[in-house]
Amino acid sequence: MALVVQKYGGSSIGSPERIRRVAERVAATRAAGHDVVVVASAMGDTTDELLDLAHQVSRAPGSARELDMLLTSGERISNALLAIALTDLGYPACSLSGPQAGVFTTPEHGYARIVDVLPTRVRQELDRGQVVLVAGFQGLCKDTDDVTTLGRGGSDTTAVALAGALHADVCEIYTDVDGVCTADPRVVPTARLLDRVPYAQMLELAAHGAKVLMPRSVEYARRHGVVVHVRSSFTDRPGTIVADRADQEVQMEKTAVTAVAHDRAVALVSVTGVPDDDPIRPARVFRVLANAGVEVDMPVHKSTRGRVDLSFAVARGSAPAAVAALHAAADTIGFAAVTSDHNVGTVSVVGDALTADITATVCETFAALPTRIRLLTTSELRISVLCPDTELDRAVRALHEVFELSTPLTGPPATVYAGTGRGW
Repeated sequence: MALVVQKYGGSSIGSPERIRRVAERVAATRAAGHDVVVVASAMGDTTDELLDLAHQVSRAPGSARELDMLLTSGERISNALLAIALTDLGYPACSLSGPQAGVFTTPEHGYARIVDVLPTRVRQELDRGQVVLVAGFQGLCKDTDDVTTLGRGGSDTTAVALAGALHADVCEIYTDVDGVCTADPRVVPTARLLDRVPYAQMLELAAHGAKVLMPRSVEYARRHGVVVHVRSSFTDRPGTIVADRADQEVQMEKTAVTAVAHDRAVALVSVTGVPDDDPIRPARVFRVLANAGVEVDMPVHKSTRGRVDLSFAVARGSAPAAVAALHAAADTIGFAAVTSDHNVGTVSVVGDALTADITATVCETFAALPTRIRLLTTSELRISVLCPDTELDRAVRALHEVFELSTPLTGPPATVYAGTGRGW
């Protein structure tokens, strides 16, 4: 008998009919003799609807604490409904909030991080023969005794953290796509389903546009050795295993492109005319951004005629905060101008032991389109290009073809079933 943690996204439980279908899948796992812990997101667009309600009663709902209290109700609703459906099927079930399940976090409302999981209550209910359902996306800060939310992808992180704390055999992430693919199936219809992806590559894919798993959940899985199985809740296709192989070191000697990811939600920020009289001035740019909570990717440093120009990519939603923070620190940095361009996106080739030959092929592919490369960064696992967002789809399809990721096809192409836009 195994201990299985299953996580279901909002699209998988977006209606009463889908909740009953998920309950049947959970019941089948329990009937096979396994202990089951389920983490469910809020139904469909519930979180957005709750935010809309907050804005209907207040022009600017400013209490982060009360927003967290509001938003965590969505997950409690879906898990309670799943428990009711499972009980109707003859399988005793118990739903718990994140705090009841022993999920403890940092105090930041809206983007707290898990610091500990003490699943005593979960284990007690499992020992009683119950299916345990845990509300994802939430926890409790011991220091403030307040409920917190974990931010985007929080339910994925909850599931992986519980799997690690319970020493589960596997954490199954059910979503509206077949698994991890060689590209987004909505952009590349011939994208191939991958049967296995190492943690490091999955982390690169997740961080650069592949939304099938959130980066924080992948990092947690890697740190705690949790085997993650990404599957569709709409089919019985085998999905993708995210875990390292015993022979990974041998595999890493082989040059291979695994997948192409893309991200439309980025912006290009440029800081020009920084005086080159003191090395601390460019460093202050990145310190200011770090203090403002802005993550920077693909930084480029260019020095000419006693001046330094800096360019880097940030999440599009963070661009206004980045520009504002830099302007506020203008006197200590000293620069001519700060600009941001939102009409860009990134394309990333991810794989093992990526060489200069792969980089050359990427550049040649963009030249043949032709598409202008604005920024480019390379590592052994990833080559990323920032380019105009109007060219993203063409670039993804071209790179997918040049690296022959569509062939040989094994089974039908990967599919997005619910159309929620979460991505592959």
